[in-house]
Amino acid sequence: MSRNALNTYSQIGLETSIGNANPHKLIMMLFDGAILALSHAKVHMQQGNVAAKGASISKAIAIIDDGLGVSLDEEAGGELAGNLRALYEYMSNRLLMANLKNDAEGVDEVARLLGELKSAWEGIGRQPHLNTPIAKESEAVAARPSMSYGKA
Repeated sequence: MSRNALNTYSQIGLETSIGNANPHKLIMMLFDGAILALSHAKVHMQQGNVAAKGASISKAIAIIDDGLGVSLDEEAGGELAGNLRALYEYMSNRLLMANLKNDAEGVDEVARLLGELKSAWEGIGRQPHLNTPIAKESEAVAARPSMSYGKA
């Protein structure tokens, strides 16, 4: 199969997964996507591929800002949502500096933070449906017509 055909197939699979996912799963997919982008950034950094490293870090930043950050509802989520917003801003700034300085430790730090948040989110998913601001926030995310992973 050609690379174009594989990319098209992957995109269709992703769109199908997004369309069928519940709000909790959508957030999990965002965490997975950001972590994967950072993993790719590390490989490109080690190979000295500056353009691909920058693209991967930019993708992770877009997922954090335009996916995870946009899904926050500070009115419903209160202090927790505000703390998460501050953490997402920190991660985006840390990745920007890591990109500029070719700093693998910065990429690792953000990947670790995302992994910890993902683990906490997984724990929430194993609990019975909760009537909390986070659950309500997830329902609001699902009600949106589409979600952007950021600028290409």
